[in-house]
Amino acid sequence: MTAPATPTDPAQADRTDTLRVLICDEMNPGNLEHDGFQIDYQGNMDRAETLRRLPEYDALITRSRTKVDRELIDAAGPRLKVIGRGGVGVDNIDLDYASLRGLLVLNAPESNNVSAAELAVMHLMAAARGLTRSDRKTRAGEWDRKYLGQELKDRTLGIVGLGRIGSIVADRAQGLRMNVVAFDPYVPDSKFERLGVKRAATLDDLLSQVDAITVHTPLTDETRGMIGAEQLARLKKGAIAVNAARGGIIDEQALVDALHSGHLFAAGVDVFVDEPPAADHIFLHAPNLGITAHLGANTFEAQERVGAEIVARVLAALHGDVSKGAVNAPALDAKTMEALGGYLTLGDKLGRILSQLLPGAHDVEVTFRGEFPADPAPVVTSVLVGYLSGSTDETPNMINARALARERGVNIAIREQADSPDYQTEVIVKVTGGQTGEKERTRTVGGTVFGRNPRLTRLRDFRVELEPEGNILIASNQDKPGAVAKLSTLLGTWGVNIAGMALGRAEKGGQALFTLTLDDALTPDQLGQVRELDVIDSAYMVRA
Repeated sequence: MTAPATPTDPAQADRTDTLRVLICDEMNPGNLEHDGFQIDYQGNMDRAETLRRLPEYDALITRSRTKVDRELIDAAGPRLKVIGRGGVGVDNIDLDYASLRGLLVLNAPESNNVSAAELAVMHLMAAARGLTRSDRKTRAGEWDRKYLGQELKDRTLGIVGLGRIGSIVADRAQGLRMNVVAFDPYVPDSKFERLGVKRAATLDDLLSQVDAITVHTPLTDETRGMIGAEQLARLKKGAIAVNAARGGIIDEQALVDALHSGHLFAAGVDVFVDEPPAADHIFLHAPNLGITAHLGANTFEAQERVGAEIVARVLAALHGDVSKGAVNAPALDAKTMEALGGYLTLGDKLGRILSQLLPGAHDVEVTFRGEFPADPAPVVTSVLVGYLSGSTDETPNMINARALARERGVNIAIREQADSPDYQTEVIVKVTGGQTGEKERTRTVGGTVFGRNPRLTRLRDFRVELEPEGNILIASNQDKPGAVAKLSTLLGTWGVNIAGMALGRAEKGGQALFTLTLDDALTPDQLGQVRELDVIDSAYMVRA
């Protein structure tokens, strides 16, 4: 199923305004006809074909089947800009490497929420009543009516992870008249209160008081194996365990051992560490264990939502809107962008100026003074974008700048000061560096925003006020008459026009600094002649 065709040759496609999107996994993507886009839907495309064709596309959309690893990302080449993951998790994507390559990764986490939550509740109810056990015996011709299940009413359910899906599970469990307690250190008390859920201070605290447990956290280094033999042993004898989140959050071997020993009454799992499982997987013959084939998102309703949603988000991202679903970049809404737009531009310019004054710094310190119209944290990333521009193989952007900085060993520090003595708000950036064996050097620049227009307000310890645009000559001298006149005369002999000027000094008769915005950049030879003037102590040429 393909939207209206355009040339498939990458070179020819690049010469059109059409943006191309490849969907390589099965989903219901909805409408594929969008002006300015060619969307190719090839469900279950094999890896070799994906590797071969991916360089032709601006975006890739997957589900969990396709492994978006280094090999695939490298095969994509420079054209690929966006990777969309239909659904919640992105563990099939090498997120760090995608960020390092400047690729925006999006997902559509909300689309599957109800379906995933309902499946977890289904596993809970099936485990409590021995559904899979009775089904298996009945099919084998054994009519076993002696098995006794459990009622869920008045029992306590423990939820690990009170995010979107965990919250829906809590609501459904309360509908079954269960008591609900949850552990999630990243969720504020107000959400627990709003949901009517008791808060467990620690995971051990939760385990000791529940009759059943279900996990709803992403798979990370912190959560992998977080429910192991020790944790399962803390559950009451006869408890139920459910994992419909990600394989490995509940340790597979520990779960089977707890079922064999009878410590667990029953369990339900929808996910495996390795999918599909091998024919001899320990889950396949474990007692009182219900298993499904990673079906959390597999409802008609969820498939329609997730396909259409991830396509819409990828198309929006290709047009510059990353306000929804961004996994590895700040998701700035329109209001935040409106508030911080000028500061993001300022941060980029301050970084670019510093990269020319002191390249190769190992420390970057950003100080925010005053009260900003929105959380200024994204401005730090824009500073790094400017500072790293032109100095790395990868083109830095708001997605990969922090990853590139870490790769280069750049330490980032952020400071906040409630008041700004001279302006309502001010951003001051200091970089520190120096070659091995050399004395450490620092360079400091600062700026503010008037309306949406950035202004340079500080160079070293000198106050200036200059629009950071174009070619800027930064010169220091002793505060004596004639310095600017001599430099202006020299520039005039070269036919270099001065577009703007700003002056600053530490004290009368001491060292002074002035900046000239020039229509044309000085050549290295010309800059050398400026430095030779007897009224000039130092001179640098930067482009903002």
